[in-house]
Amino acid sequence: MKFVDSARIYVRSGKGGDGCASFLREKYKPFGGPDGGDGGRGGSVIIRADAQNGSLLPLRYNPHHRAEHGQDGMSRQMYGKKGEDHVVRVPVGTIVSDDETQEVLADLATDGAEIVVAKGGKGGRGNIHFKSSTNQAPRERELGEPSIERRIGLTLKLIADVGLVGFPNAGKSTLISRISAARPKIADYPFTTLVPNLGIVRTGEEKAFCVADIPGLIEGASEGRGLGHEFLRHVERVSVIAVVLDVAHEPRRHPVTDYETLIAELGRYSEDLVSKPRVIILAKSDLPDTEAAREDVEALAEAEGAPCFVLSAVTGRGLDPLCYALQGLVDRAKRSPAG
Repeated sequence: MKFVDSARIYVRSGKGGDGCASFLREKYKPFGGPDGGDGGRGGSVIIRADAQNGSLLPLRYNPHHRAEHGQDGMSRQMYGKKGEDHVVRVPVGTIVSDDETQEVLADLATDGAEIVVAKGGKGGRGNIHFKSSTNQAPRERELGEPSIERRIGLTLKLIADVGLVGFPNAGKSTLISRISAARPKIADYPFTTLVPNLGIVRTGEEKAFCVADIPGLIEGASEGRGLGHEFLRHVERVSVIAVVLDVAHEPRRHPVTDYETLIAELGRYSEDLVSKPRVIILAKSDLPDTEAAREDVEALAEAEGAPCFVLSAVTGRGLDPLCYALQGLVDRAKRSPAG
């Protein structure tokens, strides 16, 4: 399914059923008194995170969501049936907000997390509730509460442990295809990856982490250029950032300059991003004439205090040490109070 990370939907809860005003009329009870039942509560609209749902795309094509109205009360003290709730299923990691005020209503970060965005109307009371010593034949009844209508904004932020960031065509898609079962589209032109790809990397029988191959970043992305915020919003949740640098790039570009540009763009978008643990990955290191660039980046990594890994996705060189190092950083981040 195509990845879609934002959607707007219209929701309407169910109206509460009206209370009934009726009187008992039987053969030997011609004046049996009030017997009108209560109306049923209207159904609510609930947004629920579902791990089996990976995209907001279906909501683009089906933006209207309505819960069932409550049934009106009936004679013989029969209560109206409650309206069925309507559940809107969204991917885990979806931010729910009011589309008009932009107020964030919920962050559905775990499977099964849910929020009621439109509560069903309360059913009205029948005339049996209004009988008193001074009013033996009440004709009063209550109408059910009206529906609630509102527009809801949905934004999906990936929940991954490791985010692969880098310039377009730096080798991220090839890398994720080697260390996981993910099979992203790979080609020799920029912006091959237009949507994030997720893969699970297993480092043992009970050890694994989720890695996201996120669309390529360009200079000015924090201002919305290129894929801009469409890219950066997906980096916010990751525990570890893996910066992928192409050491075999064309002569007018240098991997050290690429690294500095990437970190600067992350910092302009959010200071929290640059404070996350990070590793530096030198991709395409098996190509000729890459020794000088590798040495420059290794010196930079030492100065930054970031682990540096020289990889060849073609031969598999360096992949295992990288995976085990990433697993260690992810485990440490999860154990920390901030993680």
